Amino acid sequence: MRIAQLAALASEASDPNTFTGHARMTRMPGLSDAPSVKAFRVEFEPAARTHWHMHSGPQLLVVLDGRCRLQCDGEEVREIEKGDVACIAAGERHWHGASAEGPMTHLAVNIESITTWFEGVTDAEYAGSG
Repeated sequence: MRIAQLAALASEASDPNTFTGHARMTRMPGLSDAPSVKAFRVEFEPAARTHWHMHSGPQLLVVLDGRCRLQCDGEEVREIEKGDVACIAAGERHWHGASAEGPMTHLAVNIESITTWFEGVTDAEYAGSG
């Protein structure tokens, strides 16, 4: 059994090269080796979001608090809330972040995955009009 105790793990500011707005991330590496699983607790301030990106394996997003806006390339912006889970398939270009109305915290679980980052999400894309 492997346990990640959040109180014992360091939190870090999000990288402005991969996030718009302010967020804090707590990494939980090495939860499983086969398959390889990495987990991240991410706390987003209102309207903060990731840049466009994709993963080589599936990603699960578990909303712990607030409302999460997310979008896969070519699809409409969607919102999910506390207790909801999204599964983003390997190779799906997407972004996710907090609604403009309040902060959001999610647990991102990446399975057998390497992340490739792209450009930032524009305000129009975030609003669902771009």
